[in-house]
Amino acid sequence: MTRSLPLAFVTAILVTVTCPCSSVFAQSTPAAAASPAALPQDAHGGLTVSVDPYTDSNRAKSKFGKSANPVPAGILPVDVYFKNDTPHPMRVDLETVQLEVQSGEESHQYVDWLTVGQVAYKIRHPGGGPSAPSARRFPVGIPLPSKDKKVDEIIDQLRPFVLDSNIIPPLGTIHGFLFFDVSHDFTAAQKASLYLPDVVLLPDKTALMFFEVPLIKGSATVD
Repeated sequence: MTRSLPLAFVTAILVTVTCPCSSVFAQSTPAAAASPAALPQDAHGGLTVSVDPYTDSNRAKSKFGKSANPVPAGILPVDVYFKNDTPHPMRVDLETVQLEVQSGEESHQYVDWLTVGQVAYKIRHPGGGPSAPSARRFPVGIPLPSKDKKVDEIIDQLRPFVLDSNIIPPLGTIHGFLFFDVSHDFTAAQKASLYLPDVVLLPDKTALMFFEVPLIKGSATVD
């Protein structure tokens, strides 16, 4: 003869077993990354460009590691997201992407992004040193080899995070970091925008209007 356990007793067993597991799971789950939809953005022509600047050194250290943190070297990392809502691929000319900084009411400064090799060199030699290695700026994920093993190690740490593609697939999203030398003036991010003048829709190479994304959400776009 099979006996059924009292409902209250079964409930007590379930609570005892499941509660500790739920608690451990909640503590071990990492915090979710910020959604690109919550970031500063510019959108038109079926493309949304969002930016996430890393102005805080501790945040950058958590992302890149202590030895590859570019912020103490005066370099601003910007995570750039491209979201293509069309059924066609798009191409971004990364060579022409710049950081547009407003230095006065009518004065603008345009800052080119650095190759990963240049970033690694500046992290390794923050006070200057031998001539920095030169390289074609794109693709950013393939730096020229250096003679400094420490620089090469930093390059290897940074490479997985770098924006290394200029093609955005149909109905797809890509993202990666571009790095700008702001000479330790990270307050400049409050009056800066990422400027992307050259985006085309493939295969007919239809040009989209330029994109200008303020680094700080809610700040005015640089005129």
